Amino acid sequence: MRVRNVTARALFLELLPDCSRPFNASVEALFSHAYAPASGNTLVVSSCRRSGAAAHIQNCSADPPDRYMNRTSSHCTANEPIRCILPPTPTSSNTSGGHRFLSKREVLGSGCAGLVSAVSYSDAQAQGPSLLLGKLELDWWVQGRCGCSRGATCTQFTAPTTGKDAFRCKCPEGLEGDGFVDGAGCKAVSKCDGSKFLSADCGKKILVALVMAGVIFGAMVMGLTCVVCHLLKRRSASIRSQQSTKRLLSEAECMVPLYSYREIERATSGFSEDHRLGTGAYGTVYAGRLSDNRLVAVKRIKQRDNSDGLDSVMNEVKLVSSVSHRNLVRLLGCCIEHGQQILVYEFMPNGTLAQHLQRERGPAVPWTVRLRMAADTAKAIAYLHSEVHPPIYHRDIKSSNILVDHEYNSKVADFGLSRMGMTSVDSSHISTAPQGTPGYVDPQYHQNFHLSDKSDVYSFGVVLVEIITAMKVVDFSRGPSEINLAQLAVEKIGRGCVDDIIDPYLDPHRDAWTLTSIHKVAELAFRCLAFQSEIRPSMAEVAEELEQIQVSGWAPSTDDPAFMSTTSSLCSSAPSRGTDKPLAPDRSRREAVASSPVNALVAQETVKGAAASSPVSVQERWFSDRSSPSSSSLLGNNSSLH
Repeated sequence: MRVRNVTARALFLELLPDCSRPFNASVEALFSHAYAPASGNTLVVSSCRRSGAAAHIQNCSADPPDRYMNRTSSHCTANEPIRCILPPTPTSSNTSGGHRFLSKREVLGSGCAGLVSAVSYSDAQAQGPSLLLGKLELDWWVQGRCGCSRGATCTQFTAPTTGKDAFRCKCPEGLEGDGFVDGAGCKAVSKCDGSKFLSADCGKKILVALVMAGVIFGAMVMGLTCVVCHLLKRRSASIRSQQSTKRLLSEAECMVPLYSYREIERATSGFSEDHRLGTGAYGTVYAGRLSDNRLVAVKRIKQRDNSDGLDSVMNEVKLVSSVSHRNLVRLLGCCIEHGQQILVYEFMPNGTLAQHLQRERGPAVPWTVRLRMAADTAKAIAYLHSEVHPPIYHRDIKSSNILVDHEYNSKVADFGLSRMGMTSVDSSHISTAPQGTPGYVDPQYHQNFHLSDKSDVYSFGVVLVEIITAMKVVDFSRGPSEINLAQLAVEKIGRGCVDDIIDPYLDPHRDAWTLTSIHKVAELAFRCLAFQSEIRPSMAEVAEELEQIQVSGWAPSTDDPAFMSTTSSLCSSAPSRGTDKPLAPDRSRREAVASSPVNALVAQETVKGAAASSPVSVQERWFSDRSSPSSSSLLGNNSSLH
């Protein structure tokens, strides 16, 4: 006997014809505590001692037996009497919970010698009832009380072999599974199984789904193709733009490095607001870090409508890159790509002169350092005026365009950039476009719109007054006649009242040289601020005079400090013109006079703690307390760049 199939309802055994199969042992194996032969089985037996209705033993109507068994292979002789034990009539003794079983007692009581085979009657076939020759059906059960899953039907009965509680589970119509809570349970029958796939709606749905999936996949492929084509086209345009820029730079005999837009974008974190140092009339300045870890200042020039914008940028790049002076901010490279015009400058980490004069970057700067900055700045401007051909006029000299490094050396920025904003420029440097910053602009410019080297001299004279006074160039908190620092300085210096406007931190009366040198610089500033440009000195003369004042050191002065002090005291007693407010800077800005030397100041400004500043001026609104650009710095805005 071999198990041929197991279903949710029964076990099916293969019982091939064999007259030598022992009857009692074989029957005992068919009855267990968990299964028993179903009443639909007919047992084919041999050599029975009894016959009668009790055992339901009859001659098999299937004779001759050769129709379903080979007597030679089944060890059966020709005269072997073959009998059949038929299913009993249903009674309470052989029926349990609606299931009918063969009676073990009655089968064993038949007194047969061999269990030859079996015939199973089945009405569960799709084609209708059938007889399965050589097959035996064993119905099975689970001992205990009902343990069916949710939705299943439980049949509780007494096991025919043990007399104990047993149960069977069955899933209702439309569900499949064994129905047992510890088994597969009951699940909805899919309408899309193999036999119903083509006839059910699921076939149409899946076909529609496949079509939609194909359309979506095709659209994705097309989209990806478009993206790739766009990237290739963009890369090709970038390469052509770089080649065109290189050609223009080569034609202009300019050797400035050319950066890719991607590198600049990466250096500034996509031109992040955290990197923005300021926005001016000609563009926005960002702090950035190149791939070689260098900090740079990136100026993104505003787009202009004029068709020759690229040529103007190339001319400016050539102009700025052609100059070389230790006190001029160096142009490190440019980027002209994707319609962007970007200039890359060296990064000055110690801010601007304006920030130091306004105490925005620590203690005030001593007079010797201020004088050195003034002399270095004058040399740089004189170089642009006298040693460059054609000469370069800065047009926007101011303290916020004078940058400071860690050793407090000054460098001039933005030279030549204002040319980009001019609508018409000729050989006489005449322009109707606004030039410069309020408070620094040559007053004659508003009369004849004529720009010359003397216009830069006037602006530098205002810077000299800033260095002496540490006052704001335009300050509406002062009296009406004193809002403009240049006008105030001309009036005070002209009356010999320089001491009224000297920065108290400088302590001018601590020695003769300090007081004398301050007065000499004030006199030089007075000449630079002359209304008539013809009587102003040239920048070369200004640079030479500042150099002489600087190198004079502690040499005895021919001036009489006592006389200066007396004159100053007389000026202080006189009321200021147009206001009763004191002319000295605010007390809140003039705190205790610092006594530490310059070397200590330099030591305090380490590379790690220094704040960064743009080497390109930022043109902002000039009223109130913002005559100088914002002091936003790279290191202050984004510490991650350290």
